[in-house]
Amino acid sequence: MSSKTPVPAGFVGVAGNIGIKDPKDDFFAVVSQAPAVVSAVFTRSRFAGPSVRLSRAAAADGHARGVTVIARNANVATGQIGTADAREVQEGVARAAGVDPDDLLIASTGVIGRPYPMEKVRSYLDGLPAEFPPADLDRSAAAMMTTDTHPKIATATVGEATLTGIAKGVGMIEPDMATMLTWFFTDAELEQPVLDEVFRRVVDRTFNALSIDTDTSTSDSAAVFANGLAGPVEAAEFEAALYEVALKLVRMIASDGEGAGKLVEVRVTGARDDAQAKRIGKAVVNSPLVKTAVHGADPNWGRVAMAVGKCSEETDVHPENVRIVFGDVETFPTEATEETLERAARHMKGDEVVISVDLGIAEGAFTVYGCDLTEGYIRINADYTT
Repeated sequence: MSSKTPVPAGFVGVAGNIGIKDPKDDFFAVVSQAPAVVSAVFTRSRFAGPSVRLSRAAAADGHARGVTVIARNANVATGQIGTADAREVQEGVARAAGVDPDDLLIASTGVIGRPYPMEKVRSYLDGLPAEFPPADLDRSAAAMMTTDTHPKIATATVGEATLTGIAKGVGMIEPDMATMLTWFFTDAELEQPVLDEVFRRVVDRTFNALSIDTDTSTSDSAAVFANGLAGPVEAAEFEAALYEVALKLVRMIASDGEGAGKLVEVRVTGARDDAQAKRIGKAVVNSPLVKTAVHGADPNWGRVAMAVGKCSEETDVHPENVRIVFGDVETFPTEATEETLERAARHMKGDEVVISVDLGIAEGAFTVYGCDLTEGYIRINADYTT
């Protein structure tokens, strides 16, 4: 069955069920038949798993052919056995795909502290086809889900080239130089240094602007593979397309946050610089009190003011210069009347809530993304390992 979403030229792959927990797919591999350049970023967690370490090495020279992912088992904090098992998976998939194991990234996601069920893994790898069919990126996106409620996939064109990205993640999300698991595949031709610069800029403005629960995963990985089969593209056009696809994926993740009912977008303007705007935005979107107010459609602007104010190191933030807006309704410093709050509450009853904060300092700006906090988040994570 071919993918419904466009697949760039030259990418083949497989997906299936190893049998880690349930009958759903929990494995995929996508590989370029032609040599490709890569840019990748990974978690900075001190508990990074062996898949992250192996992938860092594979991507270090700027060349890689693809990625393989196992879901529902993070293979983190599993010692030397975990490292050996991850390398065995990497080698087994590479052998079947006909590529060098050191040109294949590997990722795992799921419960921490449990080794792979290697008997099942080996049996599955032994049954991989001698020739991979065209990649099915829709199926691949579904195969790496854990508590996600739906696959996350987006695509765009750049000249004659296709760019398609897939992602997973709904909890344990406060990316730190990377993201959850996100993979981009393109047949555009770019020099590796250019691809690397573009990718890092886009990641900073999209995935690193996302937070569900302030917890950075041990397995965060993001990469883009470009095999050049569609010919060269303008770097600026490619960056615009990559940003478009990445932002779509970020918004999908935020909307699908564990237990989430609403996407929250916090736009900070008037900051000293973009970095300050990002710090303030994260303080607002990560506040449990702001999150619960959003869930209850309560335009409690005082909680936003609290979140801004607790950034005590930002000594150039002064209350008399700050402006707080829900949707298009200003709630501070304009006096929040009953009519004003009713209008703001109507905005907050929607599926997407926009909170704007202008600091009145300079021209710095940054937008961050997150979700509300619900009883569902507690239930999902209270019951997760069972």
